Amino acid sequence: MPASYAYLGPEGTFTEVALRTLPEAATRELIPYVSVQSALDAVRAGEAEAAFVPIENSVEGGITTTLDELVAGAPLMIYREVLLSITFALLVRPGTKLSDIKTVSAHPAAQPQVRNWLKKHLPDAHWESAASNADAARLVQEGQYDAAFAGEFAAARYGLEALETGIHDAENAQTRFVLVGRPARPAAPTGADKTSIVLWQRDDHPGGLRDLLGEFATRGINLMLLQSRPTGAGIGNYCFCIDAEGHISDRRVADALMGLKRICLQVRYLGSYPRADVRPGDVQPPRLGTSDDEFMAAADWVARCQDGRF
Repeated sequence: MPASYAYLGPEGTFTEVALRTLPEAATRELIPYVSVQSALDAVRAGEAEAAFVPIENSVEGGITTTLDELVAGAPLMIYREVLLSITFALLVRPGTKLSDIKTVSAHPAAQPQVRNWLKKHLPDAHWESAASNADAARLVQEGQYDAAFAGEFAAARYGLEALETGIHDAENAQTRFVLVGRPARPAAPTGADKTSIVLWQRDDHPGGLRDLLGEFATRGINLMLLQSRPTGAGIGNYCFCIDAEGHISDRRVADALMGLKRICLQVRYLGSYPRADVRPGDVQPPRLGTSDDEFMAAADWVARCQDGRF
C-alpha cells in the first residue's frame, strides 16, 4: 500500500489545511484529487492508503456527496476526524473591484455559509458551483469566473488577492473532515469515541424509525448525527446515516448494533474513532444500567440463572 493520503483538491482547499493538522500527514505523500468520489475510489483501488474528505458542516449538516459515497460501493472505514473553523475570503484577480463581479464560484457546501453576505453585497452576481473552493479559485485565475469564495490562504497559490475576508453568515462555523481507509480493526477506544453506521429498514411501516432509534435510547446512547439519504430505489426509499457516541467495544454500543442487525435489512459499519470535539475526561459517564460493568453483571446473572445458581 503506498504511503500516501488522497484528499479533495486541488492544493489550497480547507480539506488540505485540515489534513495537515494530523501528525501522520507529515510522513505521507499528500495527493489532491478532483472530487470526493475520486479520492475515495483511490483508496478502494489501493492507490492511496487513506482519503481525507469533508463529511459535515455546522450550517447545513452532512455533506451529501461524501455520505452517498460511503453508503454505496465497496465498504470503507472512518479512522479519524478533524474539526476546522471556517471563514471565507472573496478571491479575485488583482485590480478587480466589487462592482466588477458578475459571477462567483465555490463548492456547493459553501453557498449556505455565505448566502446572506452574497445577497447583501453582490445581489446580482450569478453563482456557479465548483468541485472545491480551491478549484473555484483556479477557475478565477483562468478567467472563467470573476470571484471565488475560498480560504484566504489560497490567494497566493492562485495569484489572486482577497477583496474581502472574514466572510461567514454563522458565527463559529465548522466543518468536520474524516480520514477514510479500507476496512480493518478499529483503533482501541479512548473513552471519547464516535461510531458511524448506515441503516436500511426491512420495510416502511409506522414507527419504523422509532424502532431503530429505540435500540440506542434503551441503552443510553446519544446520537450526534441522523440523516436520511435516498437509496435510489424510488421515492420514499431511504437509508439512515448515524453517528453515535461510544465505541464498538463498549458493551452498550455492541449490544445496540446487534439489535439493529436483527431488525434491519442491512447495517453498514463505518468505524469507531476518537471524537475531535471533546477529551476523554470530559465525557459524561454512561447512564445508569448501561456501563460495561453493568452489562457484564447482567450477563453473569443470566448465566447463573441458566445454571441454577441464582
